[in-house]
Amino acid sequence: MTAGPTHEPIDAVRYIANRSSGRVGTLLAREAARRGHAVTLLLGPVACSAPLEGVVVQRFRTCEDLRALLSAHAHEARVIVMAAAVADFRPSGDRSTLGKIKRRPGESLTLELESTPDLIAEVASRRRPGQFIVAFALETAGEVLASARTKLDRKRVDLVVGNPLDTMDAQTIEAVVVDRSGIAGQTPGVIGKEAFAAWLLDLIESRLAGQSP
Repeated sequence: MTAGPTHEPIDAVRYIANRSSGRVGTLLAREAARRGHAVTLLLGPVACSAPLEGVVVQRFRTCEDLRALLSAHAHEARVIVMAAAVADFRPSGDRSTLGKIKRRPGESLTLELESTPDLIAEVASRRRPGQFIVAFALETAGEVLASARTKLDRKRVDLVVGNPLDTMDAQTIEAVVVDRSGIAGQTPGVIGKEAFAAWLLDLIESRLAGQSP
């Protein structure tokens, strides 16, 4: 499981991020462990308030941190759930040696941004036989289904969970799940994220039933 945002540094103090709370990925990890699965959670820079008994937690901050953790752990997993909200862009260049950029009266600051690596596509390209990969697509309400279908084709994963922007940092979620055949499932309206974790794991487990490990 991956969960949470990334923080892409501008300098030693500031960063580019998003409002992801990491709640969905954290709850998925907790529910999977409760069901007896061996779970490794790659968790971004968010507070972890829910107990995570039976879950191995590895922390990341940037996209490159998460990339390294996926390289180390993804090949071991039967199921990979990519729920982290990785920033699409980051400040270009090496920021590691920068201190705090000083603000001077009347001056402006221009940042050049570059795309971050497509971690889902990288993981999918290295998948071993039998691995099952789930991705998430966050989009404006009217574009959720189309975005999920596009991501399914582009990333070459097994399931894509489409959810609207107001899911971020909220207690509830309304989602649609797509696979190669079309819509694989829809939540019964808006539900709590804890209930959603159980609902999505039921769907994943039903897909894995009968498959060879």
